[in-house]
This record gives sequence, structure tokens and C-alpha cells, in this order.
Amino acid sequence: MPKYFDPHIHMVSRTTDDYQNMAAAGITGVIEPAFWQGQARTSLGSFVDYFDTLLGWERFRASMFGIHHFCTLGINPKEANNLSLAHEVLEALPRFLVKDGVVAVGEIGYDDITPEEDRFFAAQLELARQFHLPVLVHTPHRDKIGGTKRTLAVIREVGIPEHLVIIDHLNELTLPLVLDSDCWRGHSIYPNTKMSEERMVALLKQYGTEKMVVNSAADWGISDPLKVPKTGQAMLAAGFTEAQVEQVLFHNPVDFFAQSGQLDKNDVSKPLPIDQRKQWQENSALRGQDPVVK
Repeated sequence: MPKYFDPHIHMVSRTTDDYQNMAAAGITGVIEPAFWQGQARTSLGSFVDYFDTLLGWERFRASMFGIHHFCTLGINPKEANNLSLAHEVLEALPRFLVKDGVVAVGEIGYDDITPEEDRFFAAQLELARQFHLPVLVHTPHRDKIGGTKRTLAVIREVGIPEHLVIIDHLNELTLPLVLDSDCWRGHSIYPNTKMSEERMVALLKQYGTEKMVVNSAADWGISDPLKVPKTGQAMLAAGFTEAQVEQVLFHNPVDFFAQSGQLDKNDVSKPLPIDQRKQWQENSALRGQDPVVK
């Protein structure tokens, strides 16, 4: 079975069943980007608590099922439009970007492509450059072509090296725009929307596997945390080799985020040892069940 790595999934929204199923499907590691949680946060403290959750409890919870957990931190595009709060979060971000397990600034970019989003996208690109971190960019759900073009323009205006940027949620219309850059190419595989396994396979056949990255972007909405291995199955069925599957669905995302210095490919090539007797701040994910140790 090929190794898999999901470089964009919001596990704080998922259950322990998902972790178990992901581990059984061959996913050895995940990256959890900070994102909009469905309801706008109204204070700096809510951002701080959320960042601490990604760095602490969620990383612990993943380890209980043998999965390596990393995160990216930033002000998401939707909440960049709350100008005063976004300023407070921007000031707080530097102390989080140096924490263990933070592999990029993100997800940042555009939602409605407003002047406020423009401003905080550029500011966070600059932060990433200062902290020598990669960047995970969210392209908008509306006006994807215009948003992707603006994304590339701001990346070049700020001057961050393009090989340190992955532009996510690409499709057949926006991927060619990114192919003309040195940025990495991210694709979110969803049930019914965004990108399907079959469409992803067609793109890989047309454009090859270089810098191509696939994720599930699974969250609190209708989504599927097994879309990465399901894409692997579709690739194999279409005639791709197991080595090509691992290149796209393991090596490419790991190589990109390893540029942070926070992620070691040898470590994430195998699952973590599992010891469910451990606790996080005197709390366990087992709810009284017998712990697994292996």
C-alpha cells in the first residue's frame, strides 16, 4: 500500500473515527491549516486559544492514532476583513510561528478579494519571508481566475521566493496560471464540488506530477478525510505506478513543507508509535476505553 500524507485537512472539525480510518488507509501525517471555523471569531483570545489547540491538543490527539500532525498559522482571508481584530492577530502571530510543528504561514489569500484581504495577504507573506517559512495560499471560491492572478501578482510584489509558496484549491482553469510560476500546485478533492479524483487524474495525465499536491481540505462541511488515498486508488486504476502515486500523494507535499525545517521526511515516512495511555493536560481521547499500545 502506498504511503499518503494529507497536507491540508481541518482535523479539529473531525472525529477520532476519522483518525483511525485515515491511519488504516495509509496516511502517516497531516497538516492542519488555521481557517475560518464557520462562525467569525470576535476577539484575539479566541484566535490564541485556537492556535494553541492546533499546537497542543490536536497534535496529541493525532498521535494517539499514529499520525504525525503539523499546522500552518495565519489570518484566514474571510476574517482579514475585520480590520481591528486582524491587526491584533497579526501582532500576535510572530510568537506562534516559532513553535514546534508550525510548517508554514497559512492559509492566507483571498475570499472576496477586498482591499483588506489584499493588505493582510501581503503582510503575512512578508512575515513568512522574515521567519523563513513556506506559505499556504487559499484561492477564492468566487472569481477564481481573478483571485489567482491577483495572488501571483502580490507574491511577486512582496518578493517571497515562489518555490516557498503553494497555491491551493486549483482547478482546470487556474492550474495553468500557476504552471507559469515556480509555485507549488495544490488541489482539494471534495465530494461533488471543487475537484474530483477523476478530474485530478486527468490533470496529472495532462500536466505531469512535478510540484503537484493533493489534499482533502476536509472540515466541518460535507467533505471526506480519505480523499487522498481515494485519489491514489484512482491513479492506480488509471495506470499510474505506485511510485508515481507516492510522488504526488506523499513526497511532493512532504518536500514542500520540509522547507520549513520543522518536518523530517524520514520521520513521517512511518507512523508514530502509539501509546494511548498518555494524556494531554490530564485529558484523554479514549473516554474510558482500553488504551492501545503498539
